[in-house]
Amino acid sequence: MVNVKINGISVEVEENSTVLQAAKKAGVHIPTLCFLKDLNETGACRVCLVEIKGARALGPACIYPVSEGMEVFTHNKRVLAARKNTVELLLSNHNKDCLSCARNQNCELQKLADDLGIREFKYQGAYRPVTFDDFSDGIVRDTSKCVTCGRCVNACAKIQGLGILNFIDRGFNTKIGPVYNKSLADVNCMQCGQCINVCPTGALHEKEEIHNVINALHDPTKHVIVQTAPAVRASLGEEFGMPIGTRVTGKMVAALKRIGFERVYDTNFGADLTIMEEGTELIERLQNHGTLPMITSCSPGWIRYVEREYPELLGNLSTCKSPHMMLGAIIKSHYAQRKGIDPKDIYVVSIMPCTAKKHEKNREEMKQNGLQDVDAVLTTRECGKLIKMFGLDFEHLRDEQFDEDLFGEYTGAGVIFGASGGVMEAALRTVTEILTGKELDDIEFKAVRGTEGIKEATLTINDQEIKVAVAHSMVLAKPLLEDIKAGKSPYTFIEIMGCPGGCINGGGQSRVIGNIRNGFIDIDWKKERAKALYDEDAIMPKRKSHENKQVQELYENFLGKPGSHKAHELLHTTYEKKDRFNF
Repeated sequence: MVNVKINGISVEVEENSTVLQAAKKAGVHIPTLCFLKDLNETGACRVCLVEIKGARALGPACIYPVSEGMEVFTHNKRVLAARKNTVELLLSNHNKDCLSCARNQNCELQKLADDLGIREFKYQGAYRPVTFDDFSDGIVRDTSKCVTCGRCVNACAKIQGLGILNFIDRGFNTKIGPVYNKSLADVNCMQCGQCINVCPTGALHEKEEIHNVINALHDPTKHVIVQTAPAVRASLGEEFGMPIGTRVTGKMVAALKRIGFERVYDTNFGADLTIMEEGTELIERLQNHGTLPMITSCSPGWIRYVEREYPELLGNLSTCKSPHMMLGAIIKSHYAQRKGIDPKDIYVVSIMPCTAKKHEKNREEMKQNGLQDVDAVLTTRECGKLIKMFGLDFEHLRDEQFDEDLFGEYTGAGVIFGASGGVMEAALRTVTEILTGKELDDIEFKAVRGTEGIKEATLTINDQEIKVAVAHSMVLAKPLLEDIKAGKSPYTFIEIMGCPGGCINGGGQSRVIGNIRNGFIDIDWKKERAKALYDEDAIMPKRKSHENKQVQELYENFLGKPGSHKAHELLHTTYEKKDRFNF
């Protein structure tokens, strides 16, 4: 331990600490812009400059190491002037259309300027050349708002191991983008949106579809149905200032009904349906010597990755569509028949925690008779904006229930799809009972839960040993994929999700920017959001997908049985090798 003084406050910290960590312990807030603990620690932006007694120059607190007896001044006249000048220089090359920016009132640069009392633009001059890229389905890149902090560069490299974003050119012309400054649509981007989640400004944001949805709602010829993914209920409240991990299922439903959707369904029904199809597929592969390990296919970011990076493993993928695509297909077939509505007049909106879902809905494989299974995808953030646009006092809405006709029932197994390991656990609950013909004494497979590392479990079903694994993010998935390529994978079933922690931390979820202090996020938001889902699972009267009565009725009255020809037509798909680069 070493003793330092922060603005005259004595504090004892560990020997390898930085000035920023010491200040945090002393209760002193030093603003940061580029720094994010364990992701981006470069000292590049110089916003966190402090004065070290005896040092000639100011130093960046985020990377400056403490030493015994050090005295630091974080807010004296010299420091404040330098800090303000740094931000003014950043603003001199920044597109200042804050009122129309997707990040207005939720922008770290905007907050910095406000905190430092910047009311005019001191520096005027040339702007660097701008790239505006909105060609991909899910992500918009606008370099006019980029502060070249490098967070997105490290997110892509450290979380997904792809590194498709990097610094381009030098000096004043420096920008961040894919190779040759190509569009995100033309490179091996997963569209996962993790770069959006760490971007401090509006340089990266989702391609919004709010106005498409509003137009559909106001079109008298359209029958507009909305479905919500399980992870959304664990994050949406944050858009309204509620604590991370607040479960807002009932308020979310109430808001969507007041907005005017004809039906409000839970994608959990689609998740239960997915388990019936995926579980059946796994059993068939086990019994008929099919390709193993079988790998889940619910995450569209992961699907984009494997098509481009490991196309030789496409045979290992489950052929099942993801839950919201399954429900969209059923709505435009079975629901349309039951209600006597032409499928072309049905407009399905999915509210998802994921930017890659925007790409998924546009895939040619996700169409029936020329119609998309799902017409629009809104992220959790977009859903929050939509609710605010309709003037609803979200926090004080009285809870309401999802519509119950046809697809209103869901089980706890569907709920936990939103957390890493949830798909695996839901599948094991059903597959184990189907294979053994016995009811499980304990349905909670806690070995596959959690947000740290690769999770593994070994089960014995009918004297057959089954090993399973769960990975979230491509950095974790890659060793598993390499083992499969080498023919030495010990697993029968693998769950892979594109984002760390699963859908609860998807690229379309609420940002945790309000919880960033000194570049540190002081709450395990993935754990809190996952807890919201597991808590809902625990209170559900039915917790296994095969117990869902409405799913059973869907098979009896329409699909036939899991894995039937009709089920394959509507609920399954194909994948194919894609070029890594389209240029």
